[in-house]
Amino acid sequence: MLILTRRVDERIFIGDDITLCVLGIEGNRVRLGLEAPRDVAILREEIHQKYSNNASNDSQHSVKGDVKRSA
Repeated sequence: MLILTRRVDERIFIGDDITLCVLGIEGNRVRLGLEAPRDVAILREEIHQKYSNNASNDSQHSVKGDVKRSA
């Protein structure tokens, strides 16, 4: 993991097409702005975990369903 320190209005460039900007800091909260191509998914951790859990549940259900059909 790369750890960087930035101040408000400072940016980080990721590759050629992703930019992260620190928009503001209030107490223990940091507001970030992200610019990326539309085909790049940008998800908060809790949303990513929800999608991951749903995907693994869906694959488990489909496997169970396949087993039932073949039995």
